[in-house]
Amino acid sequence: MQSNRERPLNFDDLFRGFEELTITGLAQGSVYALVALGYTLVYGVLRLINFAHSEVFMFGTFAAVWIWGVMGFDADSSRPAVWLALLLILVAMVFAALVSGGVAMLVEVSAYRPLRKRNAPPLAFLITAIGASFVLLEFMALPFMSDRRQIGMPPMLPTAPIISVGGWEVNPLQLMTIVVALVMMFSLDWFVNKTKFGRGIRAVAQDANTAALMGVNKSRVILLVFLLGGLMAGVAAVLASMRTGYTRFNIGFFLGIKAFSAAVLGGIGNLRGALLGGLLLGLIENYGAALFGTEWKDAISFLVLVALLMFRPTGLLGESLGRARA
Repeated sequence: MQSNRERPLNFDDLFRGFEELTITGLAQGSVYALVALGYTLVYGVLRLINFAHSEVFMFGTFAAVWIWGVMGFDADSSRPAVWLALLLILVAMVFAALVSGGVAMLVEVSAYRPLRKRNAPPLAFLITAIGASFVLLEFMALPFMSDRRQIGMPPMLPTAPIISVGGWEVNPLQLMTIVVALVMMFSLDWFVNKTKFGRGIRAVAQDANTAALMGVNKSRVILLVFLLGGLMAGVAAVLASMRTGYTRFNIGFFLGIKAFSAAVLGGIGNLRGALLGGLLLGLIENYGAALFGTEWKDAISFLVLVALLMFRPTGLLGESLGRARA
């Protein structure tokens, strides 16, 4: 039998499983896009890469486990009725979003705001972001230092397809992931571009000093940006952990890197770019895994990102939040 290394371009697997790879890629890409929104919001306003955002996502996964446990559901529970499962998922999304949003605001107030008050250089923000990421990671790792174990998620939705057209089959979790992600992303886009609070966000992103002279409270706007990013990460945490079937203290590390890559791919600082970049990255990963083997899945996505940025450094859309139209 030939290994993947002996035949690196496996077009048979790609064509044979194209429909499944596409649906799975879109579902995974939707999660990337939701998390990427947090990166792109903070960068659009502060020109800061918030490396602690992956841990904000991680806290959301544990929040979902905790609230389900309180309600009597764990990894050993039987699958509930569909209506009950949907209710449990909704409760978990709300709770995880609130927890992640709270953690994101805590990071802003405790780590970044003191630096802004002292007019710290950009390098100080970067180092602080990395430090905040490790603090949150190790805080959650404390209960798991002995065996670094992972916690299983309770089964919620049936795995059988509910949509089947030709070779295209979509199961309930895939459908929920794509639909919820799109609703959340378009709602955020509407909020930023059509509401009073959104105008404040865009004003601070464009020129913080002028916005302050016009009566915009910069600190409140920045806190709102972190809250919005955290809410998106919390919802993504529930969807992603149901897909993987578990959570652990470092679950956000690689996903955070890929979500950041998705933000850069679409154009960091651009909300719609985060959506486009996330969906494309999910598809690229799945198609690349079929062509070259699953061991190349991560490498392929980053190689494509690097290749694209060589020709379009600002990403596919490239418009920053501060230049977004009202």
